[in-house]
Amino acid sequence: MDELQTIVREIEGVIDKIDRDEMTVVSGLIRKESRIFVSGEGRSGLVAKGFAMRLMHLGYTSYVVGETITPSLKKDDVFIAVSGSGSSAHVVVDTQKALEKGSTIIAVTSKKESKVASMANVILTVPGTVKGDQGASRGSVQLLSSLFDQSLHIVLDALCLMISRRDHVQNDSALKLHW
Repeated sequence: MDELQTIVREIEGVIDKIDRDEMTVVSGLIRKESRIFVSGEGRSGLVAKGFAMRLMHLGYTSYVVGETITPSLKKDDVFIAVSGSGSSAHVVVDTQKALEKGSTIIAVTSKKESKVASMANVILTVPGTVKGDQGASRGSVQLLSSLFDQSLHIVLDALCLMISRRDHVQNDSALKLHW
């Protein structure tokens, strides 16, 4: 078995199922006049942090929920909940707070029928295997939520590319915002 090719094929299978219309709707909600907050746990949370960083490089005001410098959420903010299962405890609590504040909520999940998705204004479905999937629904030889996390990274990078093209952000201007 060629593990690298197996992983690439699995990721391609997920990417083929991504609804491009969902990506377009999400990109339309990410605007410079709004602050963007992301929340995630574990490896998905690390990918979410990378997404927040890339948005900053594109000139957006972005925050990661739980960091020491994150301000309070307000009504005009955009909250992005990243959870493969859609039931990650801290993400559910954070999403509930965003709902109470009246913020625009985007759920990025593999499970359209989940707690986080039920609170969202918009869902971006990344149908990669997550740790709770069992049996035939598992769909991956990889452990835990690896396939979701890998596919999530690509989808969020593609979203940033869409946004950078829309906003006419070139590499040289992003580089000026890079540490």
